Amino acid sequence: MKEEKKLQVSAIKDGTVIDHIPAKNLFKVIKILNLVSLEDPVTFGSNLDSSKLGKKAIIKMSNKYFDDEEINKLILVAPQARLNIIKDYQVIQKKQVKVPERIMGIAKCVNPKCITNNENVVTKFKVMYNKNVDLKCLYCEKITDQDHIEIII
Repeated sequence: MKEEKKLQVSAIKDGTVIDHIPAKNLFKVIKILNLVSLEDPVTFGSNLDSSKLGKKAIIKMSNKYFDDEEINKLILVAPQARLNIIKDYQVIQKKQVKVPERIMGIAKCVNPKCITNNENVVTKFKVMYNKNVDLKCLYCEKITDQDHIEIII
């Protein structure tokens, strides 16, 4: 007997769906994209079964669309994320997060002696990507692995 598939999070008419978010990073995505400021409905599901991630999260935002710069911030916490652009309940476009070469002002350097932690200096990192994301501080050259990235926005 074939198992019936059903939606675990309801459909939206128009907006954006972010899928393939690691479940443990759901609230980091919400923070990075400042989703708490949205006035239209936002629905999220966490700890959903995923063949790629084991457990994943998904976010559905009505009437919200992102520019590429916003989308690429996701690389810090959801490098395999996919965005589905929805119009009239249909997926009209799929976008994959792209790895930027540099990240500025989004994450904190883990080195307590770094100038960015002691003076009013914007953080700047080179993104090193190989399945996971590591950030190399352009000031002190300290490398922060994906599990220790602290979002500051």
